[in-house]
Amino acid sequence: MTLRFDREAALWAVLIFIVEVLIATVWSQHRWLRGFVGDVLAVVWVYFLLKTVLKANTLSLALLAFAVGCGVELGQYAAAANGWHVENRVLRIVLGSVADWMDVLAYAGGFWGVLALESFLARLRFLFTPPPFGRGQG
Repeated sequence: MTLRFDREAALWAVLIFIVEVLIATVWSQHRWLRGFVGDVLAVVWVYFLLKTVLKANTLSLALLAFAVGCGVELGQYAAAANGWHVENRVLRIVLGSVADWMDVLAYAGGFWGVLALESFLARLRFLFTPPPFGRGQG
């Protein structure tokens, strides 16, 4: 892994962040959307944040994003087991406060979603990238 800046990944990260904010505010009454889809998108968002600054293969970054989600879930479990409480309301919303295996399932969905999205985007790039000059011309 090397450091770099990927403008396309940064744009994806900003767009997904906007969707996450909309889910947490405008559509907060839809519990399944906020609870499950929001967690799926959280892993995709972390992936694109990582991709913005790290040059690495898709699988490595997707696994790292999944691990971040699982780490947050482990932190929630440890906090509950030790009686710790996050006082900051915004931080409690972002990190969550209750460990749940469905969250890990959502994170796995985000992992697979990243792989599917990157595969789809690679095909689009291939289709819309013109061939280099000088090749195949007789």
